[in-house]
Amino acid sequence: MRPTRPRDLLVAGLGAAVVALLLVRLTYGALPAFPLPAGVTLGVLGVAEAVAGNVLRGRIRRSPGSRPLEPLVAARAVIVAQASAMGGALVAGLWTGLLVYVLPRSGSVTAAASDAASAAVGLVCALGLVAGALWLERCCRAPDDRDRDRDRDDRNADVRDRDDRDHGDPGRY
Repeated sequence: MRPTRPRDLLVAGLGAAVVALLLVRLTYGALPAFPLPAGVTLGVLGVAEAVAGNVLRGRIRRSPGSRPLEPLVAARAVIVAQASAMGGALVAGLWTGLLVYVLPRSGSVTAAASDAASAAVGLVCALGLVAGALWLERCCRAPDDRDRDRDRDDRNADVRDRDDRDHGDPGRY
């Protein structure tokens, strides 16, 4: 499985922004008003994914007091993270398209000013989802070989230190 490339997210977001801008241009008068908290759900999901990433990261690194993580759980978390990142990028593009259309009109049209605020909140929250998803994906990476070697050397040093403490100086009994 390949990591999510920011370039792919950017292309998807820009494509969605262009489509949204065209649709809003054609139908803005017929659209209902966008409520201010319309995009907040995505921000909440982004925070949840970031928190889950921190929890999984500790389990993958086998922090003291944490249970080992099943590989299938990590794989599922990566799939959720990649889907969330792409979905967040697409929705961010949609909010951007709306924002590009309504922002210049917000000074003269009351509905456009309200929709501009809603689009800004939605855009920020969608970008928060992308950030949380990318963090979750990054936290699910397996430690590389250098990290494993360093951890193994640290564990061996701890065992040697414990043996020296437990047995003391071999010349003294």
